[in-house]
Amino acid sequence: MSEARDTEGDDGVRASSLDITDEAFGELAARAVELVSDYFRGVSASPVLTHTSASELAARFDAPLPGAPDALDALFADCRRIFEGSRHSGHPRFFGYVASPATPAGAFADLIASALNQNVPAWRSSPAATHVEKTVIGWLAQLVNYTEGAGGLLTSGGSMANLNALYVAHRTKARAAQGDAAAGASDVSQKGLWRVARPATVYVSDQAHMSIAKAADILGFGREQVRVVASDENYRMDVRALRERIEGDVRDNFQPCCVVASAGTVNTGAVDPLAEIASLAREHDLWFHVDGAYGALAATDASKRALFAGLDAADSVALDPHKWLYTPVDCGCLLYRDAARVRAAWAGSEADYIKIFEETEEESFAFFDYGVELSRRFRALKIWMLLRYYGAQAIADAITDDNALAAYFAARVEAAEDFELLAPVELSICCFRYVPPQMRRQLATTDEAERARLEAEVNELNERILRAVQHGGRAYVSNALLRGRFALRACIVNFRTTRRDIDETLDIIREAGREL
Repeated sequence: MSEARDTEGDDGVRASSLDITDEAFGELAARAVELVSDYFRGVSASPVLTHTSASELAARFDAPLPGAPDALDALFADCRRIFEGSRHSGHPRFFGYVASPATPAGAFADLIASALNQNVPAWRSSPAATHVEKTVIGWLAQLVNYTEGAGGLLTSGGSMANLNALYVAHRTKARAAQGDAAAGASDVSQKGLWRVARPATVYVSDQAHMSIAKAADILGFGREQVRVVASDENYRMDVRALRERIEGDVRDNFQPCCVVASAGTVNTGAVDPLAEIASLAREHDLWFHVDGAYGALAATDASKRALFAGLDAADSVALDPHKWLYTPVDCGCLLYRDAARVRAAWAGSEADYIKIFEETEEESFAFFDYGVELSRRFRALKIWMLLRYYGAQAIADAITDDNALAAYFAARVEAAEDFELLAPVELSICCFRYVPPQMRRQLATTDEAERARLEAEVNELNERILRAVQHGGRAYVSNALLRGRFALRACIVNFRTTRRDIDETLDIIREAGREL
């Protein structure tokens, strides 16, 4: 047993207190604000990615555990080095992945949320934060024209939103099957899960995000029970193929459970025919989930609204404010139509120590009744501040401009003799490749073996171009594999990007292609 020691001074303050003086606090705050301000001011002029290596980062940051305070100058000098050794999604020529830049309002909201340090599992633990999150959920549902009165919760991202949705889909369908079993119509275990005789199946397109198959695997569906449905020539789920797969599974004594449609795939930005899929899901009593992590917020663009017809029929919708609402990571969202069904799916997982004794329904509300997380960051504040600071119309205008810039990107590609567009541009993703004019002419050959050889050559060339462009630091694109063709992929979710940035990026890619 350790010896007791006097932990308080004459002023009643613990000797080990981590509070600091007002002067020290002011200096710390000033340094942090200076660092963030310099970053926002200079991000457009900095390299998109400063080429570095793991060994260089190790030499810079590997150090013994500090036993004593470090000097503030040294601490913030290293913070600046972290900025320098990072990939900058805020740069106007960053077109990789789906990563929108943070706004100043969102960044400062994260600071405020961290200072408050609220855990947001339930109203009892965090009354104001819980109410703000429920308000934000309503705003997000309104932005994407989802069902009025929809519920939901914020998550770390689309992967966790999809996991929650598939869990609810499975348990909801299992409960329904259990009711049928009581009437002698189904084969269900005591725990409400289908027996091996009727394994549950989930339906996705071949363009679906990898998180769907991973979630199904985690939940015990088994990857072999994730039915991958072909997409059409525009990379949208083929509804006829979906119907055939569902009906075939019913005949083979499987139990169709859930269909997942994409409202903006991460490869090409394609939006599945949501209304048709919703109708088919209703016909077969399937849970209809829409993965709109990337694209759903494009419903704020009036010119794209028709693409999202049928979204309001979904039982649940995933979307990511940190992908296309210019909100700092992490911030995903799951919206759901029927709160009672979702809560019923999670029933039975309560523990005595979190039992709630509040008298009103509002004050008894708990997010852990609707999702897997118990400890939850106050994510809602940055969306709440963003929408109040800028207004929803300004955000919608920025998203509309992103879509228009992607269309401009595609037009420039199609007008060039050395680029080829590889997929239609529905939202803000443009997939294309560099093909020297001579090779384009050769690809028109009718000799299949020769064409296959040339396609392999073009794929290799574009892979090398991708590496050269990324390492060059002047622009950043990612890649996708479309029908065997290696695509350079530009995703525009950035309010700083202009047509000049697109023109410059195409020139950078062209230079790399000619050099290679």
